[in-house]
Amino acid sequence: MDGNICNYNKLLKLKHVLLLASLLFPFLLNAQTDKKYIRKGNKEYEKGKYSESEISYRKAEDANKVSTDAGFNVGDALYKQKKFEEAGKEFADNANQNEDKLRKSASLYNLGNSLLEANKVQESIDAYKNSLKLNPSNYEAKYNLGYAQDLLRKQQEQQKQQQNNKQNQDKDKNKQDKNKDQKNQKDQDKNNDQQKDQNKKQQQQQQNQKPEISKEDAERLLNSIANDEKNVQEKVKLAKAAKSKVRTVKNW
Repeated sequence: MDGNICNYNKLLKLKHVLLLASLLFPFLLNAQTDKKYIRKGNKEYEKGKYSESEISYRKAEDANKVSTDAGFNVGDALYKQKKFEEAGKEFADNANQNEDKLRKSASLYNLGNSLLEANKVQESIDAYKNSLKLNPSNYEAKYNLGYAQDLLRKQQEQQKQQQNNKQNQDKDKNKQDKNKDQKNQKDQDKNNDQQKDQNKKQQQQQQNQKPEISKEDAERLLNSIANDEKNVQEKVKLAKAAKSKVRTVKNW
């Protein structure tokens, strides 16, 4: 933000209104104490001692509650310290307290500057417009208003572009996720088909394979067959022998 502020100040040459109350509006100062503190604050301000000048202006405020000049300068000292939120509050209060149109316009102008530095662009635009209503000839307010409006437009365009980019990214991500899911499903289907084919081949191989028996089982099977054949031969011999002993009885 500091870099942006620096560029902004160089481009726009923001002229921050400082009411040197003791010089510009002496008729409003009712007490020597008030004058003393404001003069002291002005000297400190001109030397760049903004923190010290703030203290002096606040003392002037305490010494003269009626005058709005010290409060205005408090806001200016805060602004120079880059305390833009606090400065804006001081200028807003000062604008509400002032009845004089030009001084009220000056407070609103400085309020616009403070809000713009705090990156509250829309609020700064409103402040500049209100300042110009009271003092249409304020060239700096017109210039800063145009700058703030252009800045707001660029911010809105940037936000819109960011939203579009995010939407496109979301669409791309959803598309990628969908493609990934489809690929995973295809891979799963392919694996399932391969597994089915493998199982089918295994079953076919098992059906085509002849059962194998051990050597001992084979010998036992052969012996069993040989014994069965031997028994059959014995039975045939016995049958023949029995037949040869049969006598046929003839009646003569």
